[in-house]
Amino acid sequence: MSRSATVERTTGETKVTVSIDIDADGPVDVSTGVGFFDHMLHQLGKHGGFALSVHTDGDLHIDAHHTMEDTAIALGQALRSALGERRGVRRFADATVPLDEVLARAVVDLSGRPYMVHEEPLELAPMIGHDYPTSMTRHILESFAHHAAITLHVSVLRAANPGQRPDAHHVVEAQFKALARALRSASELDGRDEVPSTKGVL
Repeated sequence: MSRSATVERTTGETKVTVSIDIDADGPVDVSTGVGFFDHMLHQLGKHGGFALSVHTDGDLHIDAHHTMEDTAIALGQALRSALGERRGVRRFADATVPLDEVLARAVVDLSGRPYMVHEEPLELAPMIGHDYPTSMTRHILESFAHHAAITLHVSVLRAANPGQRPDAHHVVEAQFKALARALRSASELDGRDEVPSTKGVL
């Protein structure tokens, strides 16, 4: 059974199309108009080990908020649809990923219950590039987790060398890479033809 899905989301602010195939190893094709966000979504697809296509046309003349928010919503919806009833998945997974001086951890439960915990340094630079507010990382992850119906904990365990200010690019990228690897493991099929829950449903 193919674990793939395409979601289109159109609002008065954005038009988003997301396609995902959990069992295909690429390609990854992303275009949202927000450069650093594109870079993060490329990390998600590449290190998640799945095919991902994301195309968003948003109201960037206002700012990047709606574009990133609606893309995260559609991405979550696509993952939820592709997972189906989640039969045979490993369900739980965690990944700890270094990026130079930064260490980030993501823990995933494909639970069917949306929940998000996010721990990140408060002293990050407010912007990465000219259009990615670092405050959006939490909102992107929340929107994604809610619409994917997963429980997600993302924590930055180490943000900088002693006496140095955190590099916001490294801090955010490490989180997306950790999320990608955790999703990759959690969504793997473990050979058992059953829903991994005592309830019998996720």
